[in-house]
Amino acid sequence: MSDSDLMQLYSRRILALTAAMPHAGRLQSPQGSAMRRSPQCGSSVTIDLTLKDGRIADFGQEVRACALGQASASVLGSGVTGRSRDEILTARNALHQMLTAGGHPPQAPFAELEALLPARDYPNRHASIMLAWDATLAAMDQAAA
Repeated sequence: MSDSDLMQLYSRRILALTAAMPHAGRLQSPQGSAMRRSPQCGSSVTIDLTLKDGRIADFGQEVRACALGQASASVLGSGVTGRSRDEILTARNALHQMLTAGGHPPQAPFAELEALLPARDYPNRHASIMLAWDATLAAMDQAAA
């Protein structure tokens, strides 16, 4: 990876997202919790949440990931409250398609994931980008059970 590729990958926009991590920290009494870890890079994300009427009422995240994983978690955290499992799954799948199959970025409230388009060319970073989304779905499943 060249220096210019690294500069594009870790753009100011991505770094700004990492600095503004919404819902950072664990919840005191979550209904559901899940941790996901990328074996490729060692990044990990732990999600705690509560549901009300099938929608996320409270959300906490502990993110130990590269800048790309942090940026993805930041965008998730900024729009997660009030979302249903189907809405999270739809955004997660759109993000995956954007990274792997040339799809479009997810729609609002997760449209800022467009900042991660340069990561499309770096498949070894995709697992870290997906961690928060996969952990959120798993925590929702646990809370609903």
